[in-house]
Amino acid sequence: MEVDPGIGGRGEEAIEMAGIDTAQGRRVVVGLSGSASSLAALYRAVGEAGRLGAVLVPVAAWQRADEVLRPFDDPESQARRRLDAAFEQAFGGYPSGLLIHPEVLRAEAAQALLAAADRPTDLLVVGSGRPGRLHRHLGPVARYCKAHAGCEVLVVPPSELLENPRPGRLRLAQPTGSAWV
Repeated sequence: MEVDPGIGGRGEEAIEMAGIDTAQGRRVVVGLSGSASSLAALYRAVGEAGRLGAVLVPVAAWQRADEVLRPFDDPESQARRRLDAAFEQAFGGYPSGLLIHPEVLRAEAAQALLAAADRPTDLLVVGSGRPGRLHRHLGPVARYCKAHAGCEVLVVPPSELLENPRPGRLRLAQPTGSAWV
């Protein structure tokens, strides 16, 4: 497994060194917010990247509002920790056998995903939104991506375990601030 931080243009160099033609190679881009829905999308994206032999591009977005809300915590570093925590929670760490190019982008979530999935051959994987009573409706990020993406978009519905947590069933932790509870 190769993991590149994806900041400062180093991502393209890492992919080229791995022998992947970035202009022609297939990429699977997935948005990670730390929510249970984004973990379901991550799980599916890893499977799709393995099946397609594609580069996995997990994306975490942050905004200026994050700086205002947490002035002593670097929002870019917090977004990077959110990426690491998602892989840790979903797989116990970064999965082997995939080339992974994480991206931390300063933008609204939907715009960050569309910027990362900018090639017609990309596959953009997003969670459908928060599970709950109205889970049949797409959340705003999934809806925006489906309407505006220039590539194939796969919207992953929440799993049954996330929709109806009952005593004795798995419930995934939700992020609060910089700590997982």
